[in-house]
Parts: sequence; structure tokens; C-alpha cells
Amino acid sequence: MTEISPSNSQNSFQQLKTYINQQIIGQDTLVERMLIALLADGHILVEGAPGLAKTRAINVLSKGIAADFHRVQFTPDLLPADLTGTEIYRPQQGTFEFQKGPLFHNLVLADEINRSPAKVQAALLEAMAERQITVGSTTYPLPKLFMVMATQNPIEQEGTYPLPEAQLDRFLLHIKIDYPNAKHEKDILHLARKEAQGDFKENENNFQPISEQSILNARDEILNIHMIDSLEDYLLQIILATRNPAAYGEDLAKLVQFGASPRASIALDRCSRAKAWLNRRDFVDPEDIQSMAFDILRHRLILTYEAEAEGITTDVVIKELLCRIAIP
Repeated sequence: MTEISPSNSQNSFQQLKTYINQQIIGQDTLVERMLIALLADGHILVEGAPGLAKTRAINVLSKGIAADFHRVQFTPDLLPADLTGTEIYRPQQGTFEFQKGPLFHNLVLADEINRSPAKVQAALLEAMAERQITVGSTTYPLPKLFMVMATQNPIEQEGTYPLPEAQLDRFLLHIKIDYPNAKHEKDILHLARKEAQGDFKENENNFQPISEQSILNARDEILNIHMIDSLEDYLLQIILATRNPAAYGEDLAKLVQFGASPRASIALDRCSRAKAWLNRRDFVDPEDIQSMAFDILRHRLILTYEAEAEGITTDVVIKELLCRIAIP
């Protein structure tokens, strides 16, 4: 198999990637993963220190895909109705009218999701899973194009409510981002200066936002990306190894308490195909699966107390599993 001639959808997404990278500097992984999540129809949890362009990234993405965007700052006093909406009484008509909340936008940024209590987190995660909201006895469907990007700050734990593992499983990807390097930091300074002076033009390349139909077409194309049987078995081996790590060493068995659910298998399959499609290939290779495994499994593995006491992270366990599973 060789590199395929790019389709119209692929050309559009390459232009979108270029458009975003012009405004989000030094966060190539975040940009790529956002596009993969969009193509795989999933939600993402982003973990990184403040000031790393998390809010800016999804805002720029919304401008690039002809979609509406809403940011919600999660706080301890936030209520579920602040997300879903509420029924308002209209005395003139003597009836109640439903006022839609922020979740009815296409792209939603749930900023510092771990700062709100469990009821609010549950309202968001239910909407993510069911793609609908029920208020009273009425169910309201969410937009067909709907993606949540939740963020959490890794350096602050005071006044936070960590997401339960079962709810974390609803996120397609858990992405960790770090500070940009010196070169990228310099480019960020130049970009900030241009924006302050009004010299920066977002549409300097006459970029046209991607339509919702183009995104849906791209999702159909991804499902047709070829994956050979041996690679599909390799993908499943990785997931099954998290549930039975003893098969790959007693040392790993002491580190993993619970493995990944079948959602992880589906996510790894969809995201590996999306990554291959973004790279203009009509087939999945082992590197696609390996590179996506960390973001897909990072939040789905539950480690033992022994592993936590030794400071071992899920990334360490995933890396060790990938080293021990034979590549076809």
C-alpha cells in the first residue's frame, strides 16, 4: 500500500491544521489530538498548567469548522442547570419555556472540570455519553456535531473534586501537554506582539471554515481505512494486556488493579484510523496504534496502591506493556 491521493475532506483538514498551527504555537500534539477527537466523534480531557493555550486552541478550532463555541468556567457553586438549561415561567402565556444552556453549542470548553462537585460533573458526562439532555419529562437532543474539551490543572489539588474512574472512561482521550521549547516561546512572543498591534490576520490564507457535512463525510472515510487482521489482533492484545498483565510479567501484575474497558478498544481503533487518515494513508500501521495508546489508556487504567506508593504512573505501565507485546 502507498500514500493515497488526498480527498477533498483530507485537503480541508490539512488546511484546518495549518490554520490552527498559525495561532497555536508549540502545541502540535494538542492540535493533532483535537482533530483526531473531532474525526473520531469523541471528547477530550486536557491536563496542563495554566497559560498553555488550552482555551485558545478550542476557540480557534471552532472558528475553523463553522461551529459555535461556549466556554464554561467550572466552580464549586456551579449547578447542573447552569450547563443543561432550565425551564423559565412566562407569565404572559402562563407556560414554562425551556431556556437552553451552554451544552447546546457544538464545541464546549469545560474549564477546570475538577473544581465543580459531582452533580455538575455527572450532568456534563451524561450529556457527553447520551448526546441528549432530559429536563423534567422532556428530552432534548444535542447537536449532531458536539465535542467537549475539559481541562484540569495538575498543580492544584485544593478545592477540587477528582473525576471518578467510571466517568473518566467517557472521555475518548486524556492529553497531557507541557511548556513550549525556547524557539516556540519566541514565536509566541512575536505572535502576541502582532496581535497587540492589530497586525495579525486570522484568515491571511483565505481559509474557509469546514462545514459540518465535510466533517461527517470525513468520519465515513475513516471507517474505510484498512487495518490488517494481525494489526487488529495487536490492538486487542494491548487492551487485553491491561486486564491480564500477569501474562506479560508478575511485576506488571503488581501494578495494575483494573484494566481498560471495551470503550478503549473502540477508541483505539477509531483514533488509529483517524491518525492514519490525517497522515494521508489508506492503512493503519503499528506506530498509529502505539502513539494513540497513551492518550486512550492513560485515564482508563487503575493502578494498585503499591504502584502509587512507588510513584509509578499509568504512562510507565503503558510504555512497559508496549515494549513486551510483539509487534506483527
